Amino acid sequence: MTQAQLKAAPLVLALLAAGVVGGAGVEVLHNQAQAAPPAVMAPPATAAGTGTPTPAVVTNTAMPDFPLITQRYGPAVVNISVSGTRKSMGIDSEVLSDPFEFFRRFQQGPGHGMQREVPVRGMGSGFILSPDGIVLTNAHVVKDANEVTVKLTDRREFRAKVLGSDSKTDVAVLKIEAKNLPVVTLGNTKDLRVGEWVLAIGSPFGFENTVTAGVVSAKGRTLPDDSAVPFIQTDVAVNPGNSGGPLFNARGEVVGVNSQIYSQSGGYQGVSFAIPIDVATRVKDQIVKTGKVEHARLGVTVQEVNQTLADSFKLDRPEGALVASVEKGSPAEKAGLQAGDVIRKANGQPVIASGDLPAIVAQSAPGQRLQMEVWRQGKKVDLSAQLASANEKVAKNESRPDTASGGKLGLALRPLQDGEKRQAGVADGLVVEDVSGAAARAGVESGDVLLAINGTPVKSVDQARSLISKSDKSVALLIQRGDEKIFVPVRIG
Repeated sequence: MTQAQLKAAPLVLALLAAGVVGGAGVEVLHNQAQAAPPAVMAPPATAAGTGTPTPAVVTNTAMPDFPLITQRYGPAVVNISVSGTRKSMGIDSEVLSDPFEFFRRFQQGPGHGMQREVPVRGMGSGFILSPDGIVLTNAHVVKDANEVTVKLTDRREFRAKVLGSDSKTDVAVLKIEAKNLPVVTLGNTKDLRVGEWVLAIGSPFGFENTVTAGVVSAKGRTLPDDSAVPFIQTDVAVNPGNSGGPLFNARGEVVGVNSQIYSQSGGYQGVSFAIPIDVATRVKDQIVKTGKVEHARLGVTVQEVNQTLADSFKLDRPEGALVASVEKGSPAEKAGLQAGDVIRKANGQPVIASGDLPAIVAQSAPGQRLQMEVWRQGKKVDLSAQLASANEKVAKNESRPDTASGGKLGLALRPLQDGEKRQAGVADGLVVEDVSGAAARAGVESGDVLLAINGTPVKSVDQARSLISKSDKSVALLIQRGDEKIFVPVRIG
């Protein structure tokens, strides 16, 4: 790990909301399937020859009937326009788009860069879930909106009420006063396969009911934001204004809600992300019932396990979620989770990447139990945590103390003084007074507090030196810098 990585340098590629024009955007260190609609395409091709161990690949597969899907379900896709205000400092991006307004701001002179209310105008997409006017869209589409207007394909317009929105999953639910509206049919994300054809309908750049198609590129993607959504990645062309629109499978069932794009330019570059429909409908049901959404909370900060960390913790492969810190008083602490644990399974589901864990937790409700298979000190440990509500106020993130040290790493260490312990919020630790060699190359800095080696707490330099001498190719140092804790893999071979 480089020094820049330790300091959490900003992403080079911008993760952009695919929706509100004018700027409303969307913890990892990072069912309701309805009956299938009448057939809208030729039946999917099956592998030739039954009973054979390896089915042959069929190359003459019929294309989905996208025109029929669009004709049947296009009327249930709506255009959403919003207006409102938000507080802004200095010159707003929307103001800059008006050269005359830009000039007037300079004419006003100093004192006019104070916080002020600026207009918000945006546009997105949505789709109708019920004949009486329940509409699903993205939370970022209606963020800061005072007025929301829903326009149907028959050109009728309705003033919409926002029943509720959830920024964590980027889902919002609207209600319009109408009857006998066209509706979509919901599918099951679990049945969706990578490589399968999908189709999006929305309003990119305000062009209503635009149809684009592609394939599913991946499932269960985790993104470097505060979301815990296992996104569907596609290569369907999605642009600003597509946000909140439906993603259909080849049978005409909605399997996702188009939400974000990954882009260097702000426009489509072949990587789009949709919220799985089962996640969206679970949020929708809570909003319709109570007007709010409750998410489960475990109370850990986790990071990715790379090959160096896997070697340090004696893992057979670089998989799992490495616990960097545990919140005081959290379900994780009560369950016995410790910094240095590697969570390999949660509720029977494998945790391959660190982002898999928050996605699994998000599928649970507060009060439910999370069964975990944990790798600790070279052994498998089974733990169970009763999840809390993410809406509850929690103490400042503090993990139970751990420590670290070493000579052949290029570290000069000393124990923490009592005052330094109080300031760092730890019971024990070693201060890095000087750093060189392998540790410096890995990103360790003078002034860092070392808390653990390979997950084992260290209270003295001698103990740390002994642990490092037993390591083979690498060690994992738990470092505290300010309020942040992270495992740093250091190669010593």
